[in-house]
Amino acid sequence: MAAERLVVIGGDAAGMSAASQARRLKGPQELEIVAFERGHFTSYSACGIPYWVSGDVRGPDDLIARTPEEHRERAIDLRTRTEVTEIDVAGQRVRSRDLDGGGEGWTGFDKLVIATGARPVRPALPGMDAPGVHGVQTLDDGQALLDTLAGSGGGRAVVVGAGYIGVEMAEALLKRGYEVTVVHRDEQPMSTLDPDMGKLVHSAMDALGITTVGGASVAAIRTGDDGRVRAVATEDAEYPADVVILGLGVEPRTELAREAGLPLGPSGGLLTDLAMRVRGHDNIWSGGDCVEVLDLVSGTTRHIALGTHANKHGQIIGSNVGGGYATFPGVVGTAVSKVCDLEIARTGLREKDARAVGLRFVTATVESTHSAGYYPGATLMTVKMLAEHRTGRLLGTQIVGHEGAAKRVDIAAVALTAGMTVERMTTLDLGYAPPFSPVWDPVLVAARKAVTKVREAGM
Repeated sequence: MAAERLVVIGGDAAGMSAASQARRLKGPQELEIVAFERGHFTSYSACGIPYWVSGDVRGPDDLIARTPEEHRERAIDLRTRTEVTEIDVAGQRVRSRDLDGGGEGWTGFDKLVIATGARPVRPALPGMDAPGVHGVQTLDDGQALLDTLAGSGGGRAVVVGAGYIGVEMAEALLKRGYEVTVVHRDEQPMSTLDPDMGKLVHSAMDALGITTVGGASVAAIRTGDDGRVRAVATEDAEYPADVVILGLGVEPRTELAREAGLPLGPSGGLLTDLAMRVRGHDNIWSGGDCVEVLDLVSGTTRHIALGTHANKHGQIIGSNVGGGYATFPGVVGTAVSKVCDLEIARTGLREKDARAVGLRFVTATVESTHSAGYYPGATLMTVKMLAEHRTGRLLGTQIVGHEGAAKRVDIAAVALTAGMTVERMTTLDLGYAPPFSPVWDPVLVAARKAVTKVREAGM
């Protein structure tokens, strides 16, 4: 009996996790695996690119979990620098092109995994494709940026956008000695937080010497006589730049899926069932940054590009392709970041998210220390919590602070996943010792205040 063939499009977290898990469950005699990757690298941490650019990480090798050669040693036919250009769903085949040699051809499949990832948002504005303008999504992107920094001869950087990538790249460039300006459309940086919490991030960035320009939309990238970037123009001003980083977020890379007639959600990501199978197709799976996932708090689907999800998706897909059974129930939207020594975290819904799905809520904000107040080195953190009106169900938590602040969001993430109320949270048996926490952990202090707000709102 001939082996089935699994074709994987995309060689990073979701794609190669799926291929590797499927290989663990089925040998080459049962399952042939062919994987296509358009870049040079596989199984790497894109989240680590800002720390490579800053110099905190030595080089790309430190960000790679498994090289193409290591995958091939496990009987996975991995073809790098090869781009899939078409999916023929009815014919069960994909067309690919060798980006270096130029050759094209079709490869048949019995099972298909689409893990095409996401791309940095690049608005259709004058100068956006000029040399010196960089998105940062892949290791190839990171290397291209470092090449620009090495040859720019200047020291002015403009970051467009102030989300996770924007803030992290601002820090990276500051560490490299650049004069950094962050231009963003929202009232405050970090629009993944509510504005009152983003204001804390704004203050910290100002204190570090990073210039933040809020409420500004980029109109064009200005270039010099040599065609290279020289400034970022908004409607009201120009900001000189030797290099520009796009930190406007990412969008799912799903053109192939759209052209193949596969189902996409509101944000353009592929729609799957709990087993990560593309809806309506028994032999096609998808995972990683190209899919939409269920938000367990709001009950809607959303696009969240994180390596944590992508690796889990890959494991689940590989288990199902390999004859097992696994499911991915959804997410609560947990994320952490930092700018220098300021830690930033969120999980669940922001105020505008809750309003968008018709939820009534109360908010509670507290300031506390990460350790007992009398313990040397205690630092402040601010915790904001959203709870549903009347029921008291936890809806979201945001934390901004210093050492020991960000990972406290995991308490709230577990509570959200469990559907806990803020009152139930106040009885959680958390670890305590003066070097690590006050007697009442800051998250529980916020929960206690939220309980009071819920009771007052119900009167």
